[in-house]
Amino acid sequence: MPLRLRKHRVYVPDTSPHSAEIPASPLSPKAFRYARMILLLALIAVGFGFTVLFAILGPLGREVGMSELQISSIIAASSLVVFLASPRWGRLSDRWGRKRVMVIGLFGYACGNLLFASVFHLTLGGGLLPLTGYLLLMLTRVMHASVMSAIMPSSSAYMADITSIATRTKGMGAVGAANNFGSILGPALGGLLAGITLLTPLWVASGIAVTTALFVIVLLPDIPKARPEALQENTPAPKKLSYFDPRILPYIIVGALMFMGMALVQQTLAFRFQDVLGLTAVETAQTFGLAMGCSAAASLLSQIGLMQRINLTPFQWLRIALPILAVAFAGLALAETQALMMLAMVLQGAAMGLAGPAFMAGASLAVQPHEQGAMAGIAGSCGPLGFTIGPLLGGFFYQISPDLPYWFTFAVYLPLLAFVMSQRRGEKRRAELPRDPQ
Repeated sequence: MPLRLRKHRVYVPDTSPHSAEIPASPLSPKAFRYARMILLLALIAVGFGFTVLFAILGPLGREVGMSELQISSIIAASSLVVFLASPRWGRLSDRWGRKRVMVIGLFGYACGNLLFASVFHLTLGGGLLPLTGYLLLMLTRVMHASVMSAIMPSSSAYMADITSIATRTKGMGAVGAANNFGSILGPALGGLLAGITLLTPLWVASGIAVTTALFVIVLLPDIPKARPEALQENTPAPKKLSYFDPRILPYIIVGALMFMGMALVQQTLAFRFQDVLGLTAVETAQTFGLAMGCSAAASLLSQIGLMQRINLTPFQWLRIALPILAVAFAGLALAETQALMMLAMVLQGAAMGLAGPAFMAGASLAVQPHEQGAMAGIAGSCGPLGFTIGPLLGGFFYQISPDLPYWFTFAVYLPLLAFVMSQRRGEKRRAELPRDPQ
């Protein structure tokens, strides 16, 4: 029997915020506001946990005798695992529900972080040989990443589920803003807590993750699992979403290169602060933590002040953000004072505050409602892919010349910007692609 569709139920591809056919949120307006608030509060705590390590890992690794490349390889290995696991967690969130997968990720983060901090504690105290400590740190971080990677795909898919096409970009901007607010608190409080011991920020982050998981269990509303609206029981299941799906491929290319450049820079900045300014390990954690907090604050302000107030398509936001990022990377290569380094980081933060949510929103708008979990897993894995390649390149380049990582990233962003500019016509063509994935 032929499948007949009612016109008003077809999910129409439209990257414009003014689409005429907009699927409604599954929640009432009051329930939507409540769910959005709870999700964003949870993401603030997640942002704290994710970024607190960046302020202390560089100086902490040097304290136990690790090289820049060894320190970077720990992040690269865990990021590779997140890259591989995120799409699977995204698909599981389509089957199990967003809330359940998010809670699994939060508890996994807390347990993995405790193991990671415990190994560092033993290594610092001389209980483990440096090589044994390094290998165990690698192992515990990989175990930690395999479960922690459930958090962001399920959170992004939850936001996609409760927003319409018209509000999707702003919804993803709100996710980015909440995460960035946590990113302000993470390095800033991490730097202060490092004044107690260098490991104190990690102990605190684990406690916050457990508290957040309980908070989500009790307060975050469950929402109906996404289902293909046009499929009957006897029709074949839709094909699994692929990285090479033409609807999302341009966003995957942009995301992978964009995050690779960010990771390459971010994983070497603590070393650069310590070496250029002549700081101790604790002073590095505090100074770099402050700089990361300022960068995250600029990111938050750009999302609230611009993205939440101006309606532009995802690629329009990317065309604004990428030139600013290129300028920021050149500034980091040239800066020799704390003020100039912090100014470059503020520019970087403001631009990423626009680029990150634009990338996620563009990929989300390109697929159907029942593909949001899979999309969030695939798009969310672009960051980990970048953080797999970027830190290794950054550590290698930094050992050759301290300013080489930033010039290399600047050079990568020039063709990336050219690619984004070339998508003016491609954006229109993708809006005309059929959305049935079969």
